[in-house]
Amino acid sequence: MTKHMPDIACQPHQSPQGKLNWVGMSGIELPILIQQGLNPENSVRLSSQTQAYVDLNDPLSKGIHMSRLYLLLDQMATQQPLTPLRVKAILEAFIDSHQTLSTQAFVEFKFDYYERRNSLKSDNSGWKHYPSTLRGELRNGQFECEVSIEVPYSSTCPCSAALSRQLIQQAFEAQFSGKALDYTQVMDWLGTPEGICATPHSQRSYAQVKVKLNQLEHLELSKLINQIEDAVQTPVQAAVKREDEQEFARLNASNLMFCEDAGRRLQSQFDQCPEYQDYWVRINHLESLHPHDAVAVITKGVPQGYRDEPNLMDRM
Repeated sequence: MTKHMPDIACQPHQSPQGKLNWVGMSGIELPILIQQGLNPENSVRLSSQTQAYVDLNDPLSKGIHMSRLYLLLDQMATQQPLTPLRVKAILEAFIDSHQTLSTQAFVEFKFDYYERRNSLKSDNSGWKHYPSTLRGELRNGQFECEVSIEVPYSSTCPCSAALSRQLIQQAFEAQFSGKALDYTQVMDWLGTPEGICATPHSQRSYAQVKVKLNQLEHLELSKLINQIEDAVQTPVQAAVKREDEQEFARLNASNLMFCEDAGRRLQSQFDQCPEYQDYWVRINHLESLHPHDAVAVITKGVPQGYRDEPNLMDRM
């Protein structure tokens, strides 16, 4: 005969008593499916670190049933691609599994998203890595879904570019002042280190973006990445031949940016995106001139929306 196994969590709780905002688990290792594009068949399985919580709304209960949260994640988050609607269904199942105990739920999937990106000029392509997070919260019957992503790009300082041009002008004057100019001689000189005697400083930069989604049927990470890279115009490259590197140099010269410029570009981009209920952007230019970083933060500014704290996603 099978013995009845005690369930301590269901036994009455003695003092102290109180409600708890969130109880659950973090650091759950979960192989999730993320859809690429709009076709559910084009999905990739990725390793994630997951958090799952419900509130403890009954002050007399010892605790929640954590195994129920884990089993629901195993059933619902690993067999189908994660979309906002799928996240909503997971949260509803969390609450249904804790009737009389919980009225709100939260889940977060943190993962490294990889996408193959084409080179600028050559016929090559390579993998690029985008740290990403998908979060969902169901509170008082209201569902919110948020995507966070970090996109690297290159930024060249406009001030440094102007100072470099001035030095090149001075070098040209020193070389050719008072002389009859010969086209071939000038062209040859421009191709020497003396002809380009100064170069502006540039740095690897990062756009950290959070968006709250209005569109729930699909999780379009590729679209969000394209919107960010199209705005800054100088995304870092994977597979690079000489023609790609030359085009990258041209793009940097054509898109000189302070962190303020990059922030306003993304602000203009996201203000035209009705699929995002709200957005928060932090621009990080990891200075090569200074030992510190240049940072800009912007939000959409909707009532009760994202606050503008600069350190919400501070880089480590």
